Amino acid sequence: MTESLQQEASYSIALIYDTLPKDISESHVLLMDPVLGTSIKLLIKKGVSESRIIFLNLISAPEGILCVCKRFLHLKIITSEIEEGLKEQFHVIPGLGEFGDRYFGTDDS
Repeated sequence: MTESLQQEASYSIALIYDTLPKDISESHVLLMDPVLGTSIKLLIKKGVSESRIIFLNLISAPEGILCVCKRFLHLKIITSEIEEGLKEQFHVIPGLGEFGDRYFGTDDS
């Protein structure tokens, strides 16, 4: 794993909105996210076992899949597209622009 991907993996988690059920640790969870991200850690902190998480996303980069699979050995990933790779600041090539920022309303521009 490259140094930049290691830095990405070490970012802190910010929970913006949480309406998860109190007994989520007993459930199988379909985690839907537009891109590979750190949402997995949030579910694990809530007590959900990796083997009960199926991570669904729209686009992935090979580097992101590798990073997630190395860190979460029992997690399943379902993606609609595996793109070419990553460029600076972890933007997917060619990708969907800043889909994650637009989707979550976190685009500063």
